[in-house]
Amino acid sequence: MRDDERPGLRRLPLFREMMTPTFDSVMEIAYSQSFPPQLELIRQGEYADFLHILVEGAVELRAQWNGHESIMGFVRPVSTFILAACVCDAPYLMSAWTLERSRIVMIPAADLRAALRRDPDFAMAAMRELGEGYRTFVRHAKNLKLRNSRERLAAYILQQSQLADDASTVFLPVEKRHLASYLGMTPENLSRTVKALQADGVRMKGMQVTITDRAQLMAVAGPDLLMDGPDPKNTTS
Repeated sequence: MRDDERPGLRRLPLFREMMTPTFDSVMEIAYSQSFPPQLELIRQGEYADFLHILVEGAVELRAQWNGHESIMGFVRPVSTFILAACVCDAPYLMSAWTLERSRIVMIPAADLRAALRRDPDFAMAAMRELGEGYRTFVRHAKNLKLRNSRERLAAYILQQSQLADDASTVFLPVEKRHLASYLGMTPENLSRTVKALQADGVRMKGMQVTITDRAQLMAVAGPDLLMDGPDPKNTTS
């Protein structure tokens, strides 16, 4: 693994509080590799051999069943993905594919579990990350079950704007067909929903989305912290 990648990994919430000897030992056995776009990194049903940490690029999480496939989520740098399978020594519930050229650091799952057993601060950080991941998926499930397609797309656009410091113009981070799957729609349904939102303060051209009436768009989405987040920061010691 490149030495210049260590500081960025050390700042991740998962590794930030672990003891220095534990961090150094884990980094000694970690290695990084670059992967081309549209490569399957892990396959659902296989046992977790490594914890993956995305350093550069983008990764898509997919699930398959009985000939059907759905997008479960997206990963952006710098971030770990599918920690739960590594901690539980269990099969992956999702597959992961690169969306673009990506650089990924990999830590052997068995060594990760050994480090968790000997470093309580690292174990607590892993519990927090697993808890945050659980809450993210619960929020996504609520979004799919409680909002209609128009409301889901409006909420997604507002979320992308928020990530860009409330910018009025943003660019979709993934192709529309992938976004449609993530939001529980068909591509055709997404196209119709985009047209419907033009009357509610949204203009979309290609991958560019412009919010022309934020108040109207918020009225459609009905933002809710318990569905959209973020969680308030806990300031207690």
